[in-house]
Amino acid sequence: MKKSRSVKTARIDMARTTQQVFQALAAAPRRAILQHLAASGLTAGEISSRFDMAKPSVSQHLTILETAGLISREKRGQFVHYALVRDMLDKVLVGFVEELGAAGSQTPPPAKTKPARPAGVDNAKPRKVAEIETENAEAETGEARAKPAPAQMSMF
Repeated sequence: MKKSRSVKTARIDMARTTQQVFQALAAAPRRAILQHLAASGLTAGEISSRFDMAKPSVSQHLTILETAGLISREKRGQFVHYALVRDMLDKVLVGFVEELGAAGSQTPPPAKTKPARPAGVDNAKPRKVAEIETENAEAETGEARAKPAPAQMSMF
């Protein structure tokens, strides 16, 4: 019983982590921060200087990335250094692709499509035979019934 609980807990934790990672990757500034950190570790000031936004905003983005496990921070003297955690990013993205592969390995049912109409046939809504016969009779006699005007809608 304990083993099944730990497996369930691990799945829930992984789902939560995956959700946090994708949420962190959803914002363009955070993806740009990750690109800068992929080249080398940077201090908070160095990261902030590369963006045209307030330092508290950059700090908030760094916190979201750190909470998702995508970056690590290390205090060295008076500076905070940030680095990319490639393992977490790889783990989540590979896991996600594997989930898609498992779900995508089954052949989906064929899509239901409407049969194409032959060339020359208009795409008008199908009409009843009686309507067509009435129109043909009116056209032969030259007498067309006046069609009632559509009711106007009131906004009040």
